[in-house]
Amino acid sequence: MPIGRVKWFSLEKGFGFIASEEGEDVYLASSVLPSGVSTVKPGTKLEFGIVEGKRGPQALSVRVIDEPASVVSNTRINHDDLATMIEDTIKILDKVGNGLRNGRHPSGPDAERLAKVLRGIAGQIEG
Repeated sequence: MPIGRVKWFSLEKGFGFIASEEGEDVYLASSVLPSGVSTVKPGTKLEFGIVEGKRGPQALSVRVIDEPASVVSNTRINHDDLATMIEDTIKILDKVGNGLRNGRHPSGPDAERLAKVLRGIAGQIEG
C-alpha cells in the first residue's frame, strides 16, 4: 500500500490532500478516515489504498502510521499556574457579569483583552 503525508485537511470542507511518496497528490475524503478519527494534521503519515476517481487519485482504506508532535502539548502551562489563571478569570468574568446586569458592556479594549485571555485558557485546556 502507498504511504504519504497529509499536505492539508479541512474538517469544515470534509477533505484534504496527501502527498504520496511517489510524488502525486491524492484526494483524502473525511469519510475514508479510520473509525474514531475525524481530522488529521498536516504532516501526519498515512498508509492508504488508491482508486482512480473523476478528478484523479483518491485514498481508500486509510491507516494512520505516525502523527506529528503537537506544539500545544510542548507549550502547556503547568497545572498550578493554569488553575490560578482560571480563578483570576472567574473574578474578572464575575465583574463583567455584574456590569452587564447594570447595563454596562465592557469597553472595546477590555472586551478584546478578555476574549484573548479566554481563548488562551481554552487552548491550554484543549491542548
